[in-house]
Amino acid sequence: MHGPASPGWLLVALCAATGAYCLLRMRSTVEEQRRAAGGEALMGFGMAAMAVPAAVFSPPSWAWPVYAAVFGAAALRALWAARTGAHHLHHLVGASAMVYMALVMAASPQHHAGHGGPSGVPLVTGVLLLYFMGYVLLSGVRLVPVAAGGGSAGWGDRPEVARACRLSMGIAMVAMLITL
Repeated sequence: MHGPASPGWLLVALCAATGAYCLLRMRSTVEEQRRAAGGEALMGFGMAAMAVPAAVFSPPSWAWPVYAAVFGAAALRALWAARTGAHHLHHLVGASAMVYMALVMAASPQHHAGHGGPSGVPLVTGVLLLYFMGYVLLSGVRLVPVAAGGGSAGWGDRPEVARACRLSMGIAMVAMLITL
């Protein structure tokens, strides 16, 4: 990610914290929650790694194809899981967006170092931005009524915290796409 270091580090912290909470959710007694949490942890930690400011660390050229392969596999897994439920389509879009960003960075490594102009396909970037902005707005609206309620569930089974994590990853995706 190019640009000032402070917002980049905040994005790294947000994504890493989200990934860590998703690892905690993998201990849930609800099977569907465990399965979703694994993919979300991968997304959180992958986004944290991609958001490290370029002034601090520029990944080697081989890292971007590795990111693309890892998230390509995650996209295929989400596509397979979408057979049983449409909610997996969001994971498919998220993993595909990560593949797209990794391929853009592989194609123009000087852009990641902050020395290039706009990169990527503007139409694809725009469609992904619209999707994730809509997702963030919808997630925020869905979170408001849930936050008013209480509950005695463990931290790994709190639906409002899981929704807040998904919301934070959506916000992070918007930020990453804007700086692409």
